[in-house]
Amino acid sequence: MASNWLGTGFDALGQGGNGLGGLPWGNILGAGAMGLGALSQSNPANAAMPYLNQIQGQISPYYQPYINAGQGAINSLTPQYNQLINNPGEKLNQIGSQFQQSPGFKFQVGQATGAANNAAAAGGLLGSPSEQVGLASTVNNLANQDYYNWLNNSMGLYGQGLQGLQGLSQQGLQASSGLADNIMSALQSQAQLAYAGQANQNQQQGGFWSGLGSLAGAAAKWL
Repeated sequence: MASNWLGTGFDALGQGGNGLGGLPWGNILGAGAMGLGALSQSNPANAAMPYLNQIQGQISPYYQPYINAGQGAINSLTPQYNQLINNPGEKLNQIGSQFQQSPGFKFQVGQATGAANNAAAAGGLLGSPSEQVGLASTVNNLANQDYYNWLNNSMGLYGQGLQGLQGLSQQGLQASSGLADNIMSALQSQAQLAYAGQANQNQQQGGFWSGLGSLAGAAAKWL
């Protein structure tokens, strides 16, 4: 390109000026122009950088929803874990305060009451204090059973919720790690290309100045 054009011009100059000490000035100056042309070549690292710079923007949308979900899960998990560690009874009371009798509880009480009344009537004890005490004990046992069944089911659902949040937080961690690895890989590629490009330029410059030094030495011998 520019070096070839300059070289041609200098060749023409040499052909017309061989009387200047008898030196092949066209060849000497043409070689210098070729060296300048080498220095003007584009750095390959600069051509690759725009593509590497796009990596984070291109891949982030695929990772970001999982990262956001993981961060939200951590924000929800932290106070739950703190409460379970510091005051588990308070958490149990909170869950228990939402207790509601199951639909089957009233049916069980009706069945137990009818059976107790029939037994008491057969023994002539219907309505007696002993029959009332026995019936109250039966109803109380059914109520306790209903409550603890409800509490166990609620704690199971609560545990499933914690596991779900843990899963989201783990997905967020994996997504963050994957994104970080990809960005790190892109940065390493940029660094390697920049290093190689600079080394290539240094080599070109070194060769150019070395060539000029050789030409200057050759010229000095002819003067």
